[in-house]
Amino acid sequence: MPKETTMDIHTLVARQRAFFRTGATLDLSFRLEALAKLDRALREGEEELLSALKADLNKSAGEGYQCEVGMLRAELSHVRRHLPRWVKPRPVRPSLAQFPGSCRVYQEPYGMTLIMAPWNYPLLLSLEPLIGALAAGNCCLLKPSAYAPASSAVLQKLLSACFPPDYVAVVEGGRAENQALLEEKFDYIFFTGGTAVGRQVMEKAAAHLTPVTLELGGKSPCLVDATAKLDLAAKRIAFGKLLNAGQTCVAPDYLLVHASVKEDLVERLKHWCSALYGPDPLSNPDYVSIINQKHFDRLLGLMDREKVIFGGESDPDRRKIQPTLMDRVTPNDPVMGEEIFGPILPILSFDHLSQAVDFIRSRPRPLALYLFSEDRAVRREILRTVPFGGGCVNDTILHLASSRLPFGGVGNSGMGAYHGKYSFDTFSHTKGIFQASTTVDMPLRYPPYTPQQMKWLRRLLK
Repeated sequence: MPKETTMDIHTLVARQRAFFRTGATLDLSFRLEALAKLDRALREGEEELLSALKADLNKSAGEGYQCEVGMLRAELSHVRRHLPRWVKPRPVRPSLAQFPGSCRVYQEPYGMTLIMAPWNYPLLLSLEPLIGALAAGNCCLLKPSAYAPASSAVLQKLLSACFPPDYVAVVEGGRAENQALLEEKFDYIFFTGGTAVGRQVMEKAAAHLTPVTLELGGKSPCLVDATAKLDLAAKRIAFGKLLNAGQTCVAPDYLLVHASVKEDLVERLKHWCSALYGPDPLSNPDYVSIINQKHFDRLLGLMDREKVIFGGESDPDRRKIQPTLMDRVTPNDPVMGEEIFGPILPILSFDHLSQAVDFIRSRPRPLALYLFSEDRAVRREILRTVPFGGGCVNDTILHLASSRLPFGGVGNSGMGAYHGKYSFDTFSHTKGIFQASTTVDMPLRYPPYTPQQMKWLRRLLK
């Protein structure tokens, strides 16, 4: 299907708004059937989906299934199982002032939604929010990233085979299509990407007072104290950092390690980088490529060759960069000035936990934080005092793997959350309804307010 023109986008928005007004998406059976269709499409199109990930990012079938297709299947299973309960009106206890009426909370769809997805997990970060939008009863326009053209094309093919464009449509293209979409009025916008573009999305949404979820990023710290189990920590840090060649919004961005265990941890990190991807990762067919030349060149520019203590080599023809460790890094180095989004791990040390806490708190609030410690007091202190979107204790990345945990940022790393019920809630307006009794009418609320009425009102409203 050719790229949509501005007129095509305007027509699509109008057609989807008209379809939503028919009320078809409000029925639970309609929503469940839509989710079932998507699940069947993922199952039947698995090979083609994994091939698209291979074409765009050189992802292996194992990594593609574990981190994208498999997670989508698990999310669909969870949402389909629980949706009948989520859509039911929820009774809440009325206040004394509402006696003898009743109160209920209703979840209603926003209507016309826009999902703008990134390139680094092009299937997962397109379809996981879509699952929430459809479960909540919305229509949706999905805009995949032009940087992952094979994935964008397969999403177009898959979703057009599942749904009519009046209900779900994919708009392919680049910056022009993004701008055209943001000129339209939507009822909700869900954006995943960088902070700079996130600000532009929010600015455009503000013109229509459109609510937004922004899933952004930032420099997610990994903190290792002196009590950590170092070999396991190194293995899990290497896994989280090198997954998708570091092109993960929640990848450990930099390492803060207690000075007493730094040398030992560094040696174990070197071991696990080689154990996971071989002594020559540039020749490993399953080692992910950097998405394009622009990002490849940017990453090389972040390296200070004098501070590289492991890796650092690259293959420009295949856009691959070795797992790279940098030591003696300072906060003023270029690698600490922006989100890395690649397989480079800067290492900083601390002598006292308060130094690490102060360092993290002095920077913009990160999307994720990873703490490796066997000290319960340290765990409590970090979780209580350090603000961040979400994270793990003694692991990396895996807080994303549950449909029961919310995923989202705070401050510069984003706003709003999704996954499972949190996705359903994100794409739903929560409507509170009071149903009054018509058999009893409490006279206290009506003027004129006598001293006796005021006495009773004070008792009721406290």
